[in-house]
Amino acid sequence: MEKLLEQIKKGTVWAFPGGVHPPQQKTLSNSARIARLPLPDKLVVPIKQHIGANGKLIVEKGQQVLKGQALTVPVANWSVPVHAPSSGTITDIASMPSAHPSALPELSIIIEPDGKDQWCELTPTPNPSELSHDELVDIIHQAGISGMGGAGFPTYVKADIKQPIEFLIVNAVECEPYITADDVLMREHAKQVVQGIELMQQILNPTLCIVGIEDNKPEAIAAMKSAAEHNANIVIQTVPTVYPSGGEKQLIKLLTNREVPSGGIPADIGILVHNTGTLFAVQQAVYEGKPLIERVVTVTGNTIHNAGNVWALLGTEVKHLLDCQGFSPVPQQRVVMGGPMMGFTLPTVRIGVIKTTNCILAPDHKELAEPGPEKACIRCSACADACPASLLPQQLQWFAKSKEYDKLQEHNLFDCIECGACAYVCPSEIPLVQYYRVAKVEIKEQQAEKIKADRAKERFDARKERLEREQQERQNRHKRKPAAKTSDEKQKVADALARVKSKSSDGDEKSAVAAAIARAKAKKQQGEELEPDNSEVAKERALRKEKARKYKEQKAAEGESSPTPDDKKSAVAAAIARAKAKKAAQAEQSAEPQNDEATAPADDKKAAVAAAIARAKAKKAAQAEQSAEPQNDEATAPADDKKAAVAAAIARAKAKKAAKAEQSAEPQSDEAPAPADDKKAAVAAAIARAKAKKTAQAEQEAEPQSDEAPAPADDKKAAVAAAIARAKAKKAAKAAAQAQQSDELSSAEQTSEVEPENSQTHSPADDKKAAVAAAIARAKAKKAAKEAEQSAASEHSTPEHSNEPQTSSGSDSEQTASEQTAAEKKKAAVAAAIARAKAKKLQKEGNDQS
Repeated sequence: MEKLLEQIKKGTVWAFPGGVHPPQQKTLSNSARIARLPLPDKLVVPIKQHIGANGKLIVEKGQQVLKGQALTVPVANWSVPVHAPSSGTITDIASMPSAHPSALPELSIIIEPDGKDQWCELTPTPNPSELSHDELVDIIHQAGISGMGGAGFPTYVKADIKQPIEFLIVNAVECEPYITADDVLMREHAKQVVQGIELMQQILNPTLCIVGIEDNKPEAIAAMKSAAEHNANIVIQTVPTVYPSGGEKQLIKLLTNREVPSGGIPADIGILVHNTGTLFAVQQAVYEGKPLIERVVTVTGNTIHNAGNVWALLGTEVKHLLDCQGFSPVPQQRVVMGGPMMGFTLPTVRIGVIKTTNCILAPDHKELAEPGPEKACIRCSACADACPASLLPQQLQWFAKSKEYDKLQEHNLFDCIECGACAYVCPSEIPLVQYYRVAKVEIKEQQAEKIKADRAKERFDARKERLEREQQERQNRHKRKPAAKTSDEKQKVADALARVKSKSSDGDEKSAVAAAIARAKAKKQQGEELEPDNSEVAKERALRKEKARKYKEQKAAEGESSPTPDDKKSAVAAAIARAKAKKAAQAEQSAEPQNDEATAPADDKKAAVAAAIARAKAKKAAQAEQSAEPQNDEATAPADDKKAAVAAAIARAKAKKAAKAEQSAEPQSDEAPAPADDKKAAVAAAIARAKAKKTAQAEQEAEPQSDEAPAPADDKKAAVAAAIARAKAKKAAKAAAQAQQSDELSSAEQTSEVEPENSQTHSPADDKKAAVAAAIARAKAKKAAKEAEQSAASEHSTPEHSNEPQTSSGSDSEQTASEQTAAEKKKAAVAAAIARAKAKKLQKEGNDQS
């Protein structure tokens, strides 16, 4: 350290890599003193002129303000206030174009000066050595001072740094061409600048303060050496004129031979850098109490007649500066804020001067020509040789164009100081710095979005963890055992139990309650968890099961006492018999149309023989079915109620199906009737009604016989047996109807054999009459059958069995009546079949003749 200090005091300077030597053009503006300009007509003061957060507005539109009055107050980190540059009235607070290449609008305060330029009350400090560190930092903060070299970093943040500082470096190099603001400031106000340096020494207490000045400013070097003679800790160091020796990291390398690490700041290596104009503003704020409301600005260029430096109030429009210095614009005039290397072209001259504005350059076309079109890189490496940060500009430009941001960061893009040396030497006129600026903005936006997403994830995870923790606490709270009861509470429980025992009786319920309480008390005393006592419920359930078992055994005994054959075998036999009967009936029905067509009057004898054979087979099948039905009736009386109900339902369904089939088949024969003689039709109808009545009576008398069969003791069994009997009766009636169809053909053949002469003498007119009579007879028969079914239904609704015993005479009379009705039923069926057969035969003969 001592060796380094000795080298610095001897004037040793270390070189930094790269650098260029553009034309200086400083003589245009450094020959005259700093001028004072008249008050402008309007002041546009942006509320943000530094790096950091905006201040809070404390004024409003229409308010009268004084020179130096605060317009905002700091409310966040890195926030500094702004002040009124002159006294006047606030005409508006609105968004105005900013001093930025994009000219994006920023909230600004527009003040109309009143011409008085009246100061507000100031608080100067003649002896600042008596102030503490915090008081000095607060004065700097409230004065609104920020870095005036170009970055705009708040000065109070640097002053309040907690890291130890070895070297305080004053950047008075001012290496960029055309700019001479710091040069003339040091010439005219060297004493104030040194006072500002001493204030920073008081705040930071560095080992040594080094003032770096380029060797092209001999007058400034002499003025500063003269002002700092009394302070041995201030060294005025002359550095060579190389651009960009005024860069912060490059100047540190020149003066101390130390390098700031990549991504770091000078404070990391114990060094702090301040600009000359910043230190002058610190001296004004502490010694005179003035806030930062003006600064020295260089107005130069070939189009400016009176090029020089002026004291410009913050917020003064660039147009006012140009007009005051004799501006003569050329066609397509460019106005640059800053120098030719790092400045930017203004979109309009209605933009106000801010704290970081050090130069207004108005060149002509020869002085600063328009850049030509971008050409392809020739890989000459001139940009890499000129880079003062030892970067690879060519690689960075490729990555920036392809938006490979990860590789840009790997190649240390943010170490670029945007000095423009690479673009200055590029023979292809590639605007390299513009690529880097755009890439930096996009990377910062991505990083900000990532930080926002990470914070949101952290909040989500914290909330999820909190909810899980609260849920676990609730579960643990429910699992905790109840707190131990005190002796008083236990005594109260014992007294309550004693009262319950005294009131209990000999009943089962009370004794059960007492027993349960006793068990609960015993378990509670043992510290066990209480469990419900279900012993009484279990006993009641066992009793119910025992009763159900006894009831089932009683039912099974009653079923065994009734002498019935095997239920399954009898059901199978009955089903087989019914299936055979249905099959025979279907075969006969399908054979009838063929027989009807074959019974043409070609050969009467053959037809008669075939009809007799069919009639005999039908009678035999009917007798076999009738003889099989009583057996089935006796066999199909199951002891079990469920089986009887199922059998009855099946029988009813089959009966309905057969009735629908018969009804659908009858209309075919109803289409033939034609008008005939009224008398014969009436006689035939009367005969049919009589036969129908006899048939109904036979069915009514047959039902009690079927109902008398088994008389079970239980009412439910009796009802099931009655339903089965009714179903079988209906089935027998349907079988008889099918037999009648077969009898019609046989009876027709018999009549044809017995009375051949009469059949041959019929005329077509008689055929029509016979057809009419047959149709009327069928209609009457249908009606009688419906009435018989209704009467049977009414009889079934009355009690089917009586409790009184029947006499033997009553049973004999019923048997004889049933026999007579059965005989009459057969006769009626035969007569009806004969009539239908005649009608069909006559109808067919008529059709053949026609």
